[in-house]
Amino acid sequence: MIAFLRLLSRNRLALAGGIVMLCVVLLALIAPLLPLADPDVTNTAHRFKTPFTEGALLGTDHLGRDLLARLLWGTRLSLMVGFAAAMIAATIGAAIGIIAGYFGGRTDNLIMRGVDMLMAFPYILLALAIVAALGPGLFNALIAVATVNIPFFARNIRGVTVGIAHREFVDAARLSGMSDARIILTEILPNVVPVIVIAMSTTIGWMILETAGLSFLGLGSQPPQADLGSMLGEARSALITNPYTSVVPGVMILIIVMAINLLGDGVRDALDPRLKSGALSRPMAATLVNRTGPVPEPKGNGLLEVQDLETQFHVKNRVYKAIDGVSLHVKPGECLGIIGESGSGKSVTALSVMGLVASPPGVITGGAVRYDGTDLIGAPYKHLREMRGKNVAYIFQDPLATLHPLYKVGDQLIEAIRSHYSISSAEGRKKAIDLLRAVRIPNPEKRISDYPHEMSGGMRQRVGIAMALANDPDIIIADEPTTALDVTVQAQILALLDDLRKTRGLAIVFITHDFGVVAQLCDRVAVMYAGRIVEEGPTKAILDAPMHPYTARLMACVPELGEGKRRLEAIPGLPPVVDNLPTGCAFAERCHKSQTACRGSDIALVFDTGRAVRCLFPDNPNAEAAQ
Repeated sequence: MIAFLRLLSRNRLALAGGIVMLCVVLLALIAPLLPLADPDVTNTAHRFKTPFTEGALLGTDHLGRDLLARLLWGTRLSLMVGFAAAMIAATIGAAIGIIAGYFGGRTDNLIMRGVDMLMAFPYILLALAIVAALGPGLFNALIAVATVNIPFFARNIRGVTVGIAHREFVDAARLSGMSDARIILTEILPNVVPVIVIAMSTTIGWMILETAGLSFLGLGSQPPQADLGSMLGEARSALITNPYTSVVPGVMILIIVMAINLLGDGVRDALDPRLKSGALSRPMAATLVNRTGPVPEPKGNGLLEVQDLETQFHVKNRVYKAIDGVSLHVKPGECLGIIGESGSGKSVTALSVMGLVASPPGVITGGAVRYDGTDLIGAPYKHLREMRGKNVAYIFQDPLATLHPLYKVGDQLIEAIRSHYSISSAEGRKKAIDLLRAVRIPNPEKRISDYPHEMSGGMRQRVGIAMALANDPDIIIADEPTTALDVTVQAQILALLDDLRKTRGLAIVFITHDFGVVAQLCDRVAVMYAGRIVEEGPTKAILDAPMHPYTARLMACVPELGEGKRRLEAIPGLPPVVDNLPTGCAFAERCHKSQTACRGSDIALVFDTGRAVRCLFPDNPNAEAAQ
C-alpha cells in the first residue's frame, strides 16, 4: 500500500485530484457535526439571499433554504449514490465478464449477446426507461445508473479473462484437480482486480453525473431531499435572476468529477505493472545525461569509441549502476563481440551509444561515446535522430516484438528509408525489394506484402537485418539477434552478417552469451560482468587461453561436441545486485581463486600485449607477471 501511494504521489495531477477529493469526502462526512442550518427547512421571507450574507455564507434558494447546508448534505448523498452504483456495476459486471471469459463457448455467446442487447440502447435512454418503469426516486435512480454501466465492466473484464483463462498457471490449476469456482477465485480474480479498480476509478465520476442528470429531470432525489442534481433542477428557473443558485451545485459537480477523473488516471498508472519502476511518465526521446566528472579525451581507436561510460537507473531512492566505466572500440569492417551473463550490462551498453536507454529511470552519468571523433553523449536530439538508423543501426533480439504487427514488412522498410531520405513510393518499393534480396529472402517481390506474423522467426530476423541495412549504416549493433532461433537458422543469420560485414565494410558490435557465436563471427571479444569489462582481447587468444576466472567458467559451461566426456561446469552463486556492489572484485564471491586482496580496493583493467584483464590473479602467467 505504501509503495502504491508513493507511485501515485509521483503524478502531480493525480495527487492534486486525490487531495481535493479527500477534502470533499471529509466535508461530506462531517456535515452532521457542523453548525449548519436544517437543509430542508423553508423560510420564504429570506429567499434568494446573496452569498456572504450574514447567516447564509453561500446564500439561500427560492424557498429560503440555506445553500451551504444543502450543498454539503447533497454532496454527501451524491457521493454515496455514485460510489454505491459503481460498486454494484463493478461487482455484477465483473462476475458476468469473468464467467463468460472463463467458460467460453456457448456460455460466453449467451451471456455476451445479452450484454450486447443492453449496449444497443443509448445508456441515458435506458436509464430513463428503467426509472420510468420503477418510478421516480433516488434508490431507483441508483439501480438505473448501475444497470446501464454493467455492460461496460462486463466487456472489459471478459476481454482480460479470455487472455488469462488459457495461461499455463490456469492449466496447471486444472491439472491439480481444483474446481472451476476455486480457480476463478484464486487464479483469475486476483489478476483482474487491478483492471476492476482502474475501471471503477475512471467511471465513478460519470456515474455521479448520470445520477445528477436523473435528479435534474426530477427522476432521482425527491423534494425536500437534496442532492447536487436536484439542486440544479430547482435552480434552473432562477438561472437568469439569481445565477449563484445554479453555480454553487454546478461548481461542486465540476470539482468532484474532475478530482475523481484525475485521481482515476493516477490509480490506473500506479497499478500498471509496467510502470512499477516509478516511471509514471513516458520515456524521453533521448537518455538523460548528467555527467558529474570530466569528459575523457579522444584516443582515436576506431570508428566507434566508448570511453569510461557510466549508465545508471535511478528508481526511487536506489541507484543501479548498470554500466560502470566501460571502454570499448570498434574499427570499420571489424566485429566486436560483447559476452556475459544476463544482467551483466551488455544491452544497456549498446542502447547507451545512441541514447536509447529509457529515461526515466536511465541516466548517463559519465564517459563519452564518440562516432568518428564526435561525442554523442548529450548531443541534441535532432542530431541523434538523424544518426539513428543512418550511421548506427540496431538489430534487436525479438523481431516479432520490434516489427509493427499491423503493417506490411515492405511498408516498414520504406518508412525506415523515408525517415532519412525523400524518395518516391516506387523508389522505396524497389529499394525494399533489393534489401530483402540482399538478406536472402526468397521471392522478395511477394514477401514484401507479408505481415510479420506470416513469416517464420528466421525470416522476421532477416527483415530486421534488412531494416538495419536500409540506410547503409557504418555500424550495426546486434543485440542477441540469434537467441530465439534454432541452430540451423542461427548459422544462416551469422553467415549472412559475416558476408555483409566483408562486402560492405560494416563495423559490427555483436551482443551474445554464446561463445560459439563469438568464435564464428567476432574478431575481438569483451567479457562483461556486473556492468564492467573484466577481459578483452582477440577472439582466438581469449578462447585458447582465458585469463579471468569468470571467462574460463563461462567457457566451461559450453558443451563441446566431439571432444569426448567432459564435466559440464556451472558458475556457483548469482551475479551481485548492481545497486549494492561489493568492494573490490564483483566476482570474488563466486570465484574459486578469490583471496583477501580481491575484496580490498577497486581492481583496474590492466592492458598487456593486446589483452586486458581485471584480475589480481589471472590464469595467464604472463599477465600475472605484468601485475
